[in-house]
Amino acid sequence: MLKLTKKADYGLIALCHLASGKTLRNTASAKDISEAYRIPLPLLSKVLQKLAKTGILTSEQGTNGGYRLSREARDITTLEVIRTIDGPIILTHCFTEHEGEKECGQSTLCPVREPLRKVHEGILKLLSGITIADLAQDDLQFPGIQSVVSMVSNIQPSVSRMGSQPR
Repeated sequence: MLKLTKKADYGLIALCHLASGKTLRNTASAKDISEAYRIPLPLLSKVLQKLAKTGILTSEQGTNGGYRLSREARDITTLEVIRTIDGPIILTHCFTEHEGEKECGQSTLCPVREPLRKVHEGILKLLSGITIADLAQDDLQFPGIQSVVSMVSNIQPSVSRMGSQPR
């Protein structure tokens, strides 16, 4: 199953909070964000520290300190955030390299490898086209969603290729 971890979800929530403009000087403490969204503070703190360590956030010390976006929200993609927190997005192991692991024995015979690669690329394209600024809007419009939907619909198996009639 392809799903975001709680860490990635919490990171996106925190970044949207900072991008919303509802915070003083566009900064907020981990405690403020934790309380606003009922996110466990220890876990959120680790996520925010990781985002700061990789340069997505800046941590400011002092009485008015907290976290703020290091770049404009429109320049931070959801793909970048998810990869920073969770690592690579893996739909199936066919498309990722693993040191010391052998290639799948089914790869030359597999009828779904290429269609799943296209789905994987579509997911990456969609996530790279959605920014934190997009997520922070009340009426999120998915950029390029039609091209992704079209790509996915083009790889659906047809009845003739499946060898049987639908029930």
